[in-house]
Amino acid sequence: MTAVNSGDRVVENGGEMRGYLDWPGKSAIAEGMPEHPAVYHMLDVAAVAEVLIAPFRFPKPLTQALILLTGLHDLGKIGNQFRAMLRDGGRQSQKHWEITEVLLRHHEKMLEDRLGAQWRPLRQLVAASAGHHGWPPGLNDKGFSGPLGLTGMQAVEDSGEVVATFLALWPEASLADVTTAQAKALSWWLPGLVTAADWIGSNTGWFPAMAAGPDLADYLTGARERAARAVSEAGLAGTPIGTVPLFDFSLRPMQAACQSIDLPEGPMLAVIEDETGAGKTEAALILAQRMMQAGKGRGLFFALPTMATADAMFARAETVLGRLFAGVPSVTLAHGRSALSERYRSIVNAARESSDTITCTPWLAENRRKALLADVGVGTVDQALLAALPTRFNTLRHFGLSSKILIVDEVHEIGEPYMASVLEQLLRLHRGAGGSAILLTATLPLDLRRRLLATYEGAAENPAYPALTLSSGAVRTDLPQETGAKGAVAVARLDSAAEAVTLLAQAAGQGAACVWVRNAVDDAIAAVQDLRAAGVEADLLHARFALCDRKRIEAAALSRFGKAGAGRADRVMIATQVIESSLDLDFDVMVSDLAPMAALVQRTGRLWRHMEARPRAGRPVPAPVLHVVSPDPAAVADAHWLNRVLDRGAFVYPHDLQWRTADHLFREGRIVAPSGLRGLIEAVHGADLPPVPEPLLHAEAERLGSNAARGAHGWQNVIRLAEGYRNGGAASNDADYPTRLGLPQRVLVLARAGQGGLQPFAAGPEGWALSEVTASLVRLAALPLPDQNAPAIVAVKAGWPDWKRDALWICPVAEDGAICEGLRYDPDLGLLFDTPHVRG
Repeated sequence: MTAVNSGDRVVENGGEMRGYLDWPGKSAIAEGMPEHPAVYHMLDVAAVAEVLIAPFRFPKPLTQALILLTGLHDLGKIGNQFRAMLRDGGRQSQKHWEITEVLLRHHEKMLEDRLGAQWRPLRQLVAASAGHHGWPPGLNDKGFSGPLGLTGMQAVEDSGEVVATFLALWPEASLADVTTAQAKALSWWLPGLVTAADWIGSNTGWFPAMAAGPDLADYLTGARERAARAVSEAGLAGTPIGTVPLFDFSLRPMQAACQSIDLPEGPMLAVIEDETGAGKTEAALILAQRMMQAGKGRGLFFALPTMATADAMFARAETVLGRLFAGVPSVTLAHGRSALSERYRSIVNAARESSDTITCTPWLAENRRKALLADVGVGTVDQALLAALPTRFNTLRHFGLSSKILIVDEVHEIGEPYMASVLEQLLRLHRGAGGSAILLTATLPLDLRRRLLATYEGAAENPAYPALTLSSGAVRTDLPQETGAKGAVAVARLDSAAEAVTLLAQAAGQGAACVWVRNAVDDAIAAVQDLRAAGVEADLLHARFALCDRKRIEAAALSRFGKAGAGRADRVMIATQVIESSLDLDFDVMVSDLAPMAALVQRTGRLWRHMEARPRAGRPVPAPVLHVVSPDPAAVADAHWLNRVLDRGAFVYPHDLQWRTADHLFREGRIVAPSGLRGLIEAVHGADLPPVPEPLLHAEAERLGSNAARGAHGWQNVIRLAEGYRNGGAASNDADYPTRLGLPQRVLVLARAGQGGLQPFAAGPEGWALSEVTASLVRLAALPLPDQNAPAIVAVKAGWPDWKRDALWICPVAEDGAICEGLRYDPDLGLLFDTPHVRG
């Protein structure tokens, strides 16, 4: 058969075909090639949705209704303006996806009658289907008539015929039992399904353009065959859950509890609380496998506090992920610098050779938003939190997470009021879609635990520690309280940084592997310079290194101070908070600047960590001691109590928390894990706290006011679940709704002069990304940074997108490290400010 375009209609062998086939959905990819009719594209997407939705096991009538609405997502391409835009380059006064809602509302009576739907829930789901480009439609009822007229009467008539034909293709579709509240909950999930199906269905490699010809039933048959292949090759077909044990070692108490605790029906939240190094990650994997076997999820997403912790978890979990499944799972690393991970790059499109192989398809790897669609994702918690913020494609993230067990590690680090508010809303959103979650922590305050459990309508008042708590009310508190081979950690106070330098030099001279955790980068740099001046081999790690150097230093630290480290004797590492959770390191002697109790407990987890590898008898010191650089908490003369000892590091944490930590910890005189940890945390971070000295009352009031403001800011920013997607989910750029608050930062990109112009400071194909370093915008604003309009810099940025040109500041580095007056870079010390310190 030969189909040709004749005027405004498609005719075939002299006879008129269905008019709706003449509305193009995609332009011809080359001259002489066919346009792809909009209605064919809609069927492509519906066929993909059939595959994607099947594992969710909705009732058949609802399943077909959701597939139907997914197929109708691009009904607005049937219109004069969209066709003129494709064929003649005309301008659209209204986006086609907003016209989709206009047309579906115009045909609302047909949909109500055939679907048995009430108008309120139907409108929620119609808007959700239309809003698949990352935003909900923004027209109001009074604004529908104008766009309808611009669409054209023939388009309105043809779109009605498409709706009727689609209803016949899914004859069992029904929304009769869907309430408005249920429709609002579904409205957050449906746009994600539509987006995922649309992105696959728009791929011309899987769905090549086809000239108008086959009727819709015949076309759908072929589209279903193509959809099954496309979903599989995209990495979204799913992988059967495994049944073999994940580990062959004897389970620790928390791991055994996760293996045996009774699981409740339906969605659940579990909180695993245990000391650092107790095997919480393995416990969570054991529990997650059981939850998946019970039908509570078909995959995992590991949410970590930082990119460094995500990279470390990816390397750690890589070997066991294959055993979670009875096939080869798709796995992604989800954060802004995942492309720099050699481990991750090695699995992209890896051959599926054995049952313990993991892989990532190129389709999944090309976009961080897609990463949450894989069987397993490992990434920063930000990637998940964005689902609960009114950001573009938040619904795609939610759809991807909804089939996963969400595992949030180091959840205490998300206890800051703003992030805690967003996390609470994320958990409510996840539960609303039937999702389950596991939270891991060593230092979670009871009040925050109560709030998080309440998102799944659960509460637990038992203060026992360690504990495994389920939202159903089940609690395992019969876990051993005995201190392990490390024993209690003694606490000793150092009056000054100079005392710390002396102690570390002496300990290193005795063959100890030592660490000093400093609160501020500038203080860390000063400490390493003082130690080197004293003849002590000292390494430095902080967040103000170019990424190439940070990766190099982290690898060296793991090689020297890790579980199997070598050459650790006589060495000292000076580090900031970056080692609290991101690196698995083990030291004989630890010094720390005074920090809030939760941070000190985390830091202590790196002291005498691997006792099986380095038992007590082999250590160069007789017992573990946490030496804390701190003023005397009994001698608070004025508000500058802390500044005189910690200098720049005194401004990192609230002073009232610092004082409460010092007061309680020095009176206790030791850290006993696990039995004593709950008391330590509640004494500083709990709800019922003792008064602080009068000079610190203002600092406490500032902290409480800031916490209230940050928490309120979080609740102001999150999506409004009860209003549904159309009214509660207006989307903006990710930067407009941050996942965490903090002092403004600027990303510098270091460069060197080379042949043909500026070259990245770091070598290799990812040189520009590896040359990035981040620093305080306040401090950088006072400096004469290189002019970004300089010809050499403009030449580098020429091919960059606008956002990247504006966000990244290229900084040529001279041979002596100078960048500009007051700023230089040293590969062994990091970014150095030669100007007086400015807070921030």
